Amino acid sequence: MLFDGAKLGKKSFLFPSRVTFSYFSRRKTTKTVLKDKINGWIDQFNEWRATHMTDRRFMLILSIPTGFCAGAAAVIIKKLAHGIRDLVINAQFNYAHFLYFICPAIGILLTILFCKYILKKEVGHGIPGILYAISKNKGKVSRSSTWSSIVTSALTVGFGGSVGLEGPSVSTGGSIGSNIAQLLKLDYKHTIQLIGMGGAAALAAIFQAPITGIVFALEVFMIDLSLNALVPIICSSFVAILTAYFFLGQTVEYPAVIAEGFIPSNAIYYVLLGVFAGLVSAYFLKVTFSVEKQFKKITSPWKRLLVGGTLLGILIFLFPALYGEGYEAINSALRGDYSPVFNNPWFAHFKEYDLVVIILFAGMILLKAFATAFTFGAGGVGGTFAPALFIGAFTGLFFATLVNYLGLGDLDPAKFALVGMSGLVAGMLHAPLTGLFLIAEITNGYALIVPLMIVSALAYAINRLFFSHSIYTNAVAEKGVEVTHNKDKSILNMMAINQLIETNFSPIHPDCLFRDLLPLVSSSKRNIFPVVDKEGFFCGHVLFDDVRGILFDTQYYDQSIQNFAVLPDYVIHPEEPMEEIVHKFQKSGKYNIPVIQGGKYLGYISRANVFSAYRSMMSEISED
Repeated sequence: MLFDGAKLGKKSFLFPSRVTFSYFSRRKTTKTVLKDKINGWIDQFNEWRATHMTDRRFMLILSIPTGFCAGAAAVIIKKLAHGIRDLVINAQFNYAHFLYFICPAIGILLTILFCKYILKKEVGHGIPGILYAISKNKGKVSRSSTWSSIVTSALTVGFGGSVGLEGPSVSTGGSIGSNIAQLLKLDYKHTIQLIGMGGAAALAAIFQAPITGIVFALEVFMIDLSLNALVPIICSSFVAILTAYFFLGQTVEYPAVIAEGFIPSNAIYYVLLGVFAGLVSAYFLKVTFSVEKQFKKITSPWKRLLVGGTLLGILIFLFPALYGEGYEAINSALRGDYSPVFNNPWFAHFKEYDLVVIILFAGMILLKAFATAFTFGAGGVGGTFAPALFIGAFTGLFFATLVNYLGLGDLDPAKFALVGMSGLVAGMLHAPLTGLFLIAEITNGYALIVPLMIVSALAYAINRLFFSHSIYTNAVAEKGVEVTHNKDKSILNMMAINQLIETNFSPIHPDCLFRDLLPLVSSSKRNIFPVVDKEGFFCGHVLFDDVRGILFDTQYYDQSIQNFAVLPDYVIHPEEPMEEIVHKFQKSGKYNIPVIQGGKYLGYISRANVFSAYRSMMSEISED
């Protein structure tokens, strides 16, 4: 018997602290024992795998569960968001149109409450978090990231937030891959591969476009583009596609079929569309970054919700096509049906006027950027892939319709809408191949491959003139990390400065005399002696080569050590990018540079240590 109720009394019986402590203690112990057992089994499995299975074969096997889980996650996000949307849109009462004003704010409010009281942390925009984890955290992502974006993005988009589901799907797939790698205690190189598998599988499943998923993972996530890394990504993508087929059937977001392919005489129009798409993509990034900067100045999340939710509600109330992902409006426009643009009763009377249609197309382009920015600023969670496709479609429609209206040509608006979608993906995401293959796959062929190449390349090039970072990498760059396909820069970004700082130098106080340096010289193995005061501030350093000739000259013994100290030409700050540190070693020719933070001495970084760390990191991420 654990306790006697009669002896303990009513109060003790209701609150048996000793028993409760014993229960939770046993529970904690049981959990620890179980965790230790699982770790032991994994260690045994890894030992067996090391002798019975190659890494290549093992990654190929892991691509199957990774592809299935990522594909299932994409299906769940899509089903959940669309289910919420259907419930909202199908709500029947007299003032249904006013739902467009209040519903987006309700979805964002639920998202904020979920993050604050259930998840107890911010979810973020997903893909930038994955990129940061790859660059700075060995690819390790928290377990909550495997499901948090599913709930938050479904609430945001389902209630009308003007963002997409592709970004959260990809980040969820990447998080699944990362957590599988952490569970199996895989190294950095294979963790990145699993992140690529999960991300590719999720995007392939949500669009039912396997090549697009593969190319997106290579353009956005991967660093070492070897065949060994590519084959498992292919396998995970087709597993995800089969998963999507099983749950959703063989359906695509844009059921467009091109009857007539590329007309060479229209090449000049595609060139102009490519330039225009690049400018529009730059406009979107400018609006997004500027609005996000303004919302960061609002410290209260409830004020951000009030401001952002109100502005978003006004836009969607006036232009219902901005509601949610906007795929219905795009599909209707691709069929030549522009009625979704006129969903607002105030505009319905003007649908027969071509000029009004063109003006409303321009409005869709300009206002979608603000609607997406307001959704993020208010606290919503989602992606920018769908907004890129939405703006791209209306960019192509605007361009072709305007050319036809002015009598400058006879263009097919549907074809230009599809090609415009490719251009905006290429420009905004800095992923030209992703945009190209996405449209090629959803149109069931490569009839538009030439205009897709023209527009994607030009849009990407034009956008790069204005922005060196994409919508994804900009958030990571603000944290001091540059995401790039340049392997040299990528490795430097991954190196942690704090792990390179050496502290086995013998400091000397500035009030000391030259004679006080002699014991340090005899005991130290370094040839640099930092001069540091009692508060830890760096006052320079004494170089052994400078005082070697006078060490035994007693006439200098009573002079202040400051007479022999010099200030270095270069110092390193802990927050500096590693690439800048390497440039300092190249410019100075020094072998050791002091690390200073706020004027205080932390240690030194040596050229040899940087090189060794670089080689070690190179071996971690590169294929054999």
